[in-house]
Amino acid sequence: MCQQQQIHAAFGKLSQAFAPLTCLIVAPRKGSFSFTLVDEYGVACHTERLYPDQYNRAEPLQAVIERTRQSLTA
Repeated sequence: MCQQQQIHAAFGKLSQAFAPLTCLIVAPRKGSFSFTLVDEYGVACHTERLYPDQYNRAEPLQAVIERTRQSLTA
């Protein structure tokens, strides 16, 4: 799977994991990308940059999702 497909797959998983928040990809660059979670009022709730070793396998991506969920509830 090429890197663009991996980013797209990771974005889909992030979008599903954080619904109903909107997940936006910001600043894709050299294989990494930032995602921003936005609430219904357009307020950014969380932003994080992911690198290939964080999104190209299920376990690291799931760890990012869990850590982000914890930060959103804190």
